[in-house]
Amino acid sequence: MIDIRSDTVTKPSDEMRDVISRAEVGDDVFGEDPNVNELQLSVAKLFGKESALYVPSGTMANQVSINAHTQPGNEVICEAGCHLYNYESGAPALLSGVMLRTIEGVMGSITAEQVEANIRPTNAHFAQTTLIALENTHNRAGGTIFPIEQIKEISQVAKKHNIKMHLDGARLMNAVVATAVEAAEWASYFDSVSICLSKGLGAPVGSVVAGTKGFIERAHRYRKIYGGGMRQAGLLAAAGKYALENNVERLSDDHSNARTFAEGIASLEGINIELDWVQTNIIMIDIDESLGSAADWILDLAEAGIAILSTSPQRLRAVFHLDVSSEETADALTKFCDVHEIRMKKVGIAV
Repeated sequence: MIDIRSDTVTKPSDEMRDVISRAEVGDDVFGEDPNVNELQLSVAKLFGKESALYVPSGTMANQVSINAHTQPGNEVICEAGCHLYNYESGAPALLSGVMLRTIEGVMGSITAEQVEANIRPTNAHFAQTTLIALENTHNRAGGTIFPIEQIKEISQVAKKHNIKMHLDGARLMNAVVATAVEAAEWASYFDSVSICLSKGLGAPVGSVVAGTKGFIERAHRYRKIYGGGMRQAGLLAAAGKYALENNVERLSDDHSNARTFAEGIASLEGINIELDWVQTNIIMIDIDESLGSAADWILDLAEAGIAILSTSPQRLRAVFHLDVSSEETADALTKFCDVHEIRMKKVGIAV
């Protein structure tokens, strides 16, 4: 089975497993795990921040950050398709007691003008805007890259209004590789930034959030409150270190495979792909209703040996990662075209 449901399905390589098996460990709740400490220092350095915190998941990274930047009753500005609004179970309301003010973006990006227009007045009648949260690359927009010039402009608006900035950088290294803009440059416009180690980088578990020492102290407390303190976490942190040291530059292979696959199916009748949106490793594939639903395609593709998922009744998402080779990409492309032919015949369209 060629699994392109998500880059979260990656499995540790033999080399990563060897590193895990030999990892020196300590009690991280006491701050004594050497691999956790080294991972946090390396991520802080990568992003040009004072300090960093290892957490079990990207969702926890976002949520401890929101908690550390806000007070109950505050409002957070974000793009309408972002992960923290759509896929984190209402956690900002539940855990931080904040409201989310969503803005409809283009390809996952919003503008400084949109942000400034949505900042609440300083008035007792309104929730106060205290945080702007952006996502780069953007999952629901198909792995699109948030233009750095727009980020700079939004940062200027945030400083003008004394508002903090958080970057959900779960797939930020995809943007780094695709643009050659260093991670520290992207992070410099934000008060906090997270990175996921268990997506394209291939580690089994974990994310890291970075910021000032004061911010990380607050985030550390919220990690404890959420039950996110881990003991001999160095087994996992060692995998994260290996991922950052060995699996960043190869992300370009995933981008190339995604582009090959997207271009190979974009011309098929009843299939719509915005090729301008295929900027990294994710493809959004819209299926014309005449060819059935996304659920129909998932079943047919599974029979053909491809695992894929849907994000809406007529949209499939394909994600390329380190466990899908160029040869498997070519095989997946052939299988997808075969399923397309089958579905065309099922609905009585001449091939």
